[in-house]
Amino acid sequence: MADLASGPGLVIAWHREGAVSSRSPAEWVSYLLEPKNWIIVTTLAIGWHADGAAGLGFGALAALFAGVLPTVFINRGVRHGQWDDRYVGAKRPRLIVLLFIIASVAAGLALLVGLGAPGELSGYFGCMLGSVAVLAAITTVWKISIHCAVAAGSVTILALLLGPWLVPAYLLVALIGWSRVTLKDHTTAQVVAGSVLGAAAALVTYALIPHH
Repeated sequence: MADLASGPGLVIAWHREGAVSSRSPAEWVSYLLEPKNWIIVTTLAIGWHADGAAGLGFGALAALFAGVLPTVFINRGVRHGQWDDRYVGAKRPRLIVLLFIIASVAAGLALLVGLGAPGELSGYFGCMLGSVAVLAAITTVWKISIHCAVAAGSVTILALLLGPWLVPAYLLVALIGWSRVTLKDHTTAQVVAGSVLGAAAALVTYALIPHH
């Protein structure tokens, strides 16, 4: 989707114009601060916060289902010509990817609960499932920025759990918004809406999940 991207450890071809060395600053921002990276960092951090090293292992499992497997699916679609690039901008393919992510996160949540993962992590993952469903519903009528939604949500939940020292990371959210508008992947309204929705979802999540 326009905001979904490659997984860790995978060699991904750059499917937009130009080689890696010719990426513009906006392209680099979108690439380096893509949703997959936020999801992996956030699930690992919440896992560690919930239960140390054991929680970190569960966080890695969550990252697999929320970040890595969707990336494999996206890259397979690119290779088979199902969508133009790993950002999947067209509505129908974007919805297909979102539905896969919903299924993957649901499977991961069932596994986390079944294996006895910390409630803080499982609760966060359950709320993530709901958030993706909301994003999918909005995507049927409007191309909201998932880059910004994921980034804002990650910064908000981590700042609430780990402390206000993470508040300056909202500058990265603003940087992402700039990149998405500059690349003409989104309008200003779409990046603002994504940021607000992501932060609001994180506030709801924090209110619902058990805290370590």
